[in-house]
Amino acid sequence: MPRKPAFLLVLAALSVSGYLLTARATYRLGFPLDDAWIHQTYARNLAQRGEWAFVPGKPSAGSTAPLWTFLLIPPHLGGGSPYAWTFALGMALLAGLAWGGMRTLEVWLPDLPAGWRWAGGVFLLLEWHMVWAASSGMETLLAAFWALAVVLWLSAGKRRRGLLGAFIGAGVWVRPDLLTLLGPALWVVFFDELRIAKFRGADLAQADAGAAESAWWEALRRVLSQSGKLLAGFALGFLPYLVFNRLLAGAWWPNTFYAKQNEYAILREIPFLARLGRELTLPLVGAGALLLPGAVWFLWQAWRRRQWAVLGSALWFLGYIAVYAWRLPVTYQHGRYVMPAMPVFFLLGLAGVLDATLRDGLPLGGRVLARGWLLSLGVVLLLFYALGGRAYGQDVAVIGSEMGAVARWVNANTPKGSLVAAHDIGALGYFGERDILDLAGLVSPEVIPFLRDEERLARFLDGKGASYLVTFPGWYPRLVACGDLVYRTGGMFSPLLGGENMAVYRWRGNCLANE
Repeated sequence: MPRKPAFLLVLAALSVSGYLLTARATYRLGFPLDDAWIHQTYARNLAQRGEWAFVPGKPSAGSTAPLWTFLLIPPHLGGGSPYAWTFALGMALLAGLAWGGMRTLEVWLPDLPAGWRWAGGVFLLLEWHMVWAASSGMETLLAAFWALAVVLWLSAGKRRRGLLGAFIGAGVWVRPDLLTLLGPALWVVFFDELRIAKFRGADLAQADAGAAESAWWEALRRVLSQSGKLLAGFALGFLPYLVFNRLLAGAWWPNTFYAKQNEYAILREIPFLARLGRELTLPLVGAGALLLPGAVWFLWQAWRRRQWAVLGSALWFLGYIAVYAWRLPVTYQHGRYVMPAMPVFFLLGLAGVLDATLRDGLPLGGRVLARGWLLSLGVVLLLFYALGGRAYGQDVAVIGSEMGAVARWVNANTPKGSLVAAHDIGALGYFGERDILDLAGLVSPEVIPFLRDEERLARFLDGKGASYLVTFPGWYPRLVACGDLVYRTGGMFSPLLGGENMAVYRWRGNCLANE
């Protein structure tokens, strides 16, 4: 199979188009997350007004992924629709991820038969989490591509530590959690230099014990030197990111870093191992379940072969999952927060499956089981591609018929100077074109300390002079009692999926103080 990027791009375009057509058949084209419209709003304001702001004239640090926001600017320069450009970016990133998957398998399995070297790319092109991410309008797949690029860099034995550090540091502009890639990079530096010292020390020990000891001290010096280069390069990309946020919002991290953790703090009361177990199941929904034995097998083989980059990649995957289980243990939206780490697990598992099933000398029974394993993997991959497409269509329909419908109603039916309080601000900011109070704290960080305290929120709305409240009624059952219902979407998709319709209330004032 050809490995030219253009060929992979065609396949990626076909894969993503399947999901887009499903969304259009279900409801209409759109994004499956309201957060995607946050990036589009920042990009539009930057393109048309030259300011980093969600609400025009009010700079804020509500975008977790500044680099992704910059990439979304082109369609807004001419005032056009963002869909074509954003989906094209997703297709290109999916093709890039597929190419990275193919190259990684080639490095991990240098003896892999030529006819199977495309397997990693095709798997990632059809794996439903990856296609959903490519079609989401979010930075998720860019983060996955960035992480896999680092894994490939380390696995291929490239030694330019300063450049690698700078690449990892720049990754925080995609997602702050990509700074965790420092872990496997430092791991590989340590074992690379230790391996060099082992060979040098063994040779010198035969002639002079003192020289051998000197070689080990030299190894320690090299570990520190190479680690220093890595960290210095990292600082070049990372420190400007901290300064950027500090200048915008007075904090070192984006508002989302604090807001999301506060909003879901109650989930951290669940025992850590239970949270970790739930997070670890997310990549297993689909063909990933059949890759788990392969991952175990391949890691065992990597340990025997002392393939430190492979082992470091696996440790990074587990650590990345553990960080989310520790600080933000949410599993909604198909596990989108941990999707950037999934390709590493998929490739570890696929490498193990191929290593175990394509080896010479298998008995007849082993060959039958091997072929059955591969066939089952292909069938489940295609089945979940279809199921994922259906889920994507439903996700887009919910966002469009709820958040999108409310935003357009607000634009058409409220006075220009209205101040609208809302929890989901993405589509509202893009289509509503009104001043916004963000009850989730992304662009109104002052609410973060009392995100779920409805009495304090009511006082906050009064203090700011809110005109309207936009929310799902069940999210703020006491707060909505302080408003008069003026609009309910009536959308069919959210109730069908167990949710409710979003509503708009004219804010009367704080009624909770009298309860």
